[in-house]
Amino acid sequence: MKRHQYHDVFMRGTLERITYVTTNREGEPRDKYANVYLPHGYDAADKEKKYNILYVMHGGAGNPDSWLDCCKVKNMLDYAIDRGEVQPLIVVFPSYYKEKVPRAGAPDAERERNNVLLFQNELVEELLPAVESAYHTYAEDVTKEALIASRMHRGISGFSMGGCTTWFAFINHLDYFSEFVPLSGDCWAIEVMGGLSKPVETVKVLRESAVKSGYGTDEFFIRVATGTKDAASEPLTMQVNEMKKYPEVFVYNDDHTKGNFHFLHEKDEVHSYESVYQFLYHFLPYLFKSK
Repeated sequence: MKRHQYHDVFMRGTLERITYVTTNREGEPRDKYANVYLPHGYDAADKEKKYNILYVMHGGAGNPDSWLDCCKVKNMLDYAIDRGEVQPLIVVFPSYYKEKVPRAGAPDAERERNNVLLFQNELVEELLPAVESAYHTYAEDVTKEALIASRMHRGISGFSMGGCTTWFAFINHLDYFSEFVPLSGDCWAIEVMGGLSKPVETVKVLRESAVKSGYGTDEFFIRVATGTKDAASEPLTMQVNEMKKYPEVFVYNDDHTKGNFHFLHEKDEVHSYESVYQFLYHFLPYLFKSK
């Protein structure tokens, strides 16, 4: 795995905060924010230039600032774009929590799973329209039809519970996204830690979602990563191995330029932002290449 190290970058992108209205668990209106990375050279007045967009979710107990606070992800984006490793893109850091305070007390896996499920409607009905009406993406407007039409230029990723969020987006919103990058988080569609406890049933749900969508194997891409010392290592390994049994849907290849399904299992990496931002750096050059 190619690793990122901090570099001084002259051509730096900028960070902005966007606010949108959603609801809390009780259905009451509340303001919520997401952080938005804009690449160097982004010009709000230039409506002709369009950008691919990647939504990147935090892990459990996190918030929209977590990725930016916990690792050198902004410098990595600046460097990768400045070096020409990655085409300039917009990166959005949202949150799946309905509450203003993410979590109080010890982790509750079932509640976390429920939070991710509750976020699924907000993702496409509130977050995407708010962001893509404000920035120059490939969506001509923010109607459902326009967002679906521009799906090949939109991806979603996340760490841990953010990885779980990514798998749920694959199941529920394959018509809105083409790139899926779950990092150190298995799919909890059946139950908590379902990649470990029920890999067969979990993968059946993923496979059925892909088949039902009608999209071909050149129209969606899954790039999975974890470390050998990560708590997600065993669940993801079992889930990935089960997914490999369906090559007509999940075309696995160690060459990231081929197939639509890839797994990076990096030696000694652990369950941390410092590890997963390296995984994201590893995958970024391959995103949106088929567009």
